[in-house]
Amino acid sequence: MTDNLWLWVGFNAFILIMLALDLGVFHRKAHVVTIKESLTWTCVWVAMALIFNAGILHYMGSEKALEFFTGYVIEKSLSVDNVFVIALLFSYFAVPTLYQHKVLFWGILGALVMRAAMIALGAKLITEFAWIIYIFGAFLILTGIKMIVKSEEEIHPERNPVVRLFKRFMPVTSEYRGDKFFIREKGILMATPLFVVLLLVEFTDLIFAVDSIPAIFAVTKDPFIVYTSNVFAILGLRSLYFALSGVLDKFHYLKVGLGVVLSFVGVKMLLAHSPWKIDTLVSLGVIVIVLVASVVASLMWPKKLKRIDPPSV
Repeated sequence: MTDNLWLWVGFNAFILIMLALDLGVFHRKAHVVTIKESLTWTCVWVAMALIFNAGILHYMGSEKALEFFTGYVIEKSLSVDNVFVIALLFSYFAVPTLYQHKVLFWGILGALVMRAAMIALGAKLITEFAWIIYIFGAFLILTGIKMIVKSEEEIHPERNPVVRLFKRFMPVTSEYRGDKFFIREKGILMATPLFVVLLLVEFTDLIFAVDSIPAIFAVTKDPFIVYTSNVFAILGLRSLYFALSGVLDKFHYLKVGLGVVLSFVGVKMLLAHSPWKIDTLVSLGVIVIVLVASVVASLMWPKKLKRIDPPSV
C-alpha cells in the first residue's frame, strides 16, 4: 500500500512540476503559438507517454504496458473530437489567438481534477457493482452509433445551461480585457468573456470524459493505468489543438471512425466476462486500423465544399 501511495504521489508531483514549467517558464508571456512550436510540444508529450509506458513495461510487466498504451491511444483519438469543439468555441467567441493558450492551460488543469474524481468514482462503482460494466458498455455502443449517424450541429454557447446559470450570479463584460478572467469595475467584480469560454471548455471536457473514461475501463480495471493514460493524453491536448485546428476539416470521416471505436469498445466491455472476451492486443489492432482507415478515407475522398451563390442584384 505504501509503495502504491508513493507511486500516485510521485506521478502527480511530476505532472504539477511539468505544468508549472509550462506556464511559468515556457509560456510565461502570452504569445501566438506557432505550428512548429505546437508540433514540437506534441512530440514531447507523446515521447514522455512512451517513456512512461516503457517504465510500466519494466516495473509492471507487458500486460500493464499494453493496457496503458491501448488506453492512451483511445483517449488520444477521442481528444481529436474535443479539439474540434474547442476550435468552434474559440471561433464563435472570436478568442484572440494570443490568449487561447491560457484558456487551454487552465481548462486542462480543471479537466485533470474532474477526470481524477470520475475515475475514482468509476473504479469504485465497478468494484462494488460488477454489473455496472454492462451499463457502461451499452452506453458506449449507443454513443458510438450516435456519432456515426448524427450530422454536424452548430454550437450555440449562449444556450448552454452552465453559461446561463453563471450569468445569473455574476455580470460579464461585453469585451475582452486582455488575458484577464476577472476584473473589478466601479467596485463590482465582473467576469470577462474569456472566463465564459473557459467554463465552456471545462463543460465540453466533462461531456467527453463521460464517453472516454468508461472506454478505458473496458481495457483495464486498474485505476492507476486508467488515470495515467488519461493524464498523458489530456496534457498533450493543448499542443494538439494548435497543431490540428487548421486542418480538422480535412478529416471529416474521423468522427465516423471514432464512433466505430466507441461502439467496438462497448462490445468489448459487454463480452468481458464471456467466452468471447476480446484480447487487449486485438483491441489495439482494431482501434488503430479503424482510425487510420478513417484518416485515409478523408484524404482519398475530400469533403465537397458547399457552393455559395453570389447575391442577386
